[in-house]
Amino acid sequence: MLHYFVIHKPYQVASQFSPLEGKQTLRDWFSVPNDVYPVGRLDYDSEGLLLLTNDKKLNHLLLHPINGHTRTYWVQVDGDISEEAVQQLKKGVDISIDGKIHRTAPCNAERFLTEPLVHPRIPPIRFRATIPASWISLSLTEGKNRQVRRMTAKVGFPTLRLIRYSIEDLTLEGLAPGEYRILNQKEVYDQLHVR
Repeated sequence: MLHYFVIHKPYQVASQFSPLEGKQTLRDWFSVPNDVYPVGRLDYDSEGLLLLTNDKKLNHLLLHPINGHTRTYWVQVDGDISEEAVQQLKKGVDISIDGKIHRTAPCNAERFLTEPLVHPRIPPIRFRATIPASWISLSLTEGKNRQVRRMTAKVGFPTLRLIRYSIEDLTLEGLAPGEYRILNQKEVYDQLHVR
């Protein structure tokens, strides 16, 4: 039987079920069948949408680079991000991946005019009254290691908080950290635009 769980991975939880010394894993938060695993991953210090399934076909469809699915991240950055920096992110920037320069693909980047409604992070971001923190939305079709963090640092606004909000039309809407919803195959395939 195929299972599909859309979860909101909390901050400082590893994207795996196997034990990891000194760190919380998905097993500490989610009780799912033993053959269910995350599709892709979110870094330990990132939060947000993760899909858990035992559907190997879907795993291949989502992770193979040729299929480039749009993933949208809500990113809180250190400082009042400039329009120039947002435009640089849109066009693509050079980042270092495993010692090699990688030019990121053009993406959709925009600044939030008002802070998005997000659940408080535990522990919270360190508050500094003299330095503003702004939010941007970044929609990428590629997923290099720590790509969003590398991109925002490259344009001079390091990432403070990173939340994956959606993959295609599958979103975090209505899910607090540690919560999940169960979908059927048709719902998942329709929202992810895969066949």
